[in-house]
Amino acid sequence: MRVSIIRLFLPVLMFLCWAGSVSANGGQLPAIRGEAAILIDARTGAVVYDNNGDKRMYPASITKIVTGILALEDSNLADIVKVSKEARNEEGTRVFLAEGEEVPMEKLVYGLLVNSGNDAATAIAEHMDGSKEQFANRMNAFVKEKLGLTQTNFTNPHGLPDSNHYTTARDMAIIAKYAMENETFRTIVSTRNKPWVGKEWVSELVNHNKLLSSYEGATGIKNGYTNASGFTLVSSAQRGDTELIGVILKSSSSDEIYSDMAALLDYGFERVETIKIMDEGVEQNFSVNGEEKPFHSNAAIWMTAEKGTTPALAADESGNLYVRNSSLYKLDQSIASLRPLFLSEAPNLLEAAAEVEITPPIDKKSPWAIMVTIFWFLQLLFMLFVLLAKRRKRLTQKFRS
Repeated sequence: MRVSIIRLFLPVLMFLCWAGSVSANGGQLPAIRGEAAILIDARTGAVVYDNNGDKRMYPASITKIVTGILALEDSNLADIVKVSKEARNEEGTRVFLAEGEEVPMEKLVYGLLVNSGNDAATAIAEHMDGSKEQFANRMNAFVKEKLGLTQTNFTNPHGLPDSNHYTTARDMAIIAKYAMENETFRTIVSTRNKPWVGKEWVSELVNHNKLLSSYEGATGIKNGYTNASGFTLVSSAQRGDTELIGVILKSSSSDEIYSDMAALLDYGFERVETIKIMDEGVEQNFSVNGEEKPFHSNAAIWMTAEKGTTPALAADESGNLYVRNSSLYKLDQSIASLRPLFLSEAPNLLEAAAEVEITPPIDKKSPWAIMVTIFWFLQLLFMLFVLLAKRRKRLTQKFRS
């Protein structure tokens, strides 16, 4: 009888173990193989995924995101740049500029961001600041003073290896978010092909970012590689109002990093959406300590919400708007962006709100999960039927005897 009970409940235990496995793996975090990775909402800056996001790493050619945005913001695209001997002989990926060739700044930026030309990077730097070293000072001032980043330092405009040339996945995501707010930058990094007519090279620029042709909604941005950095990639994609920016650093192969980036973006689009919670210039009353007070939005306010949730809004004495989702976020009144709110900073009206760890949902639509569930259920019924039949047979024999 003891053996029969074990045989009866063994399928039950196996089913419960399988169901627990589905619950744990459904909506599973992507298995990113790069050493560092992060995924953010391009509109709000909210972090959707983070693995070693603050680890210092070599960036390689994603450095050119900074070079490109500075060229667009701090120079005249109609400027004519004269190519130096140093730029002509720059090592690594090139657009084959000729010494003494005169090239419009806009053309150089395309060569920089689409074809990853190190010679274009050097020509831009020398035109703007006289040398790569002086231009690196401009780059560092930009990331530190304008973007407030502290874990990034550049020594050159192209990303060739240097022990003092480093960044983090988080910093690169913030840099990319800023750059993608520039429409000209967006146009350039989303360009797949562009004719190139130079003094020594007549060809077509082909964007090195493979996701532009393989991932739905891809909008940019830049890839890179050196022996020291491994493969690096900053990518963006948009679906509806939601645009995500992913960064992966130090992958071991091109196929690996593009496959992982697609999985990372898929994870983000399945999990979150960007929603507008207030239009610009809207006045709305909120109850603060039992008193109705107005809140005026100086700009449209967006937030990153988990799909399937309805965020609740509240305001504090200072007019700051708070959103209760599965985590607690604070929105500055005049900025359409989010930052995580530590519980120690929470206003009294939200003291009871605890930060909730988001559990990925079970993929209830998976046909494999449905088939396995049915299989275990039928096996359980079969075992019950066999056990009852044997018990009935024993009782019948006992009754006849």
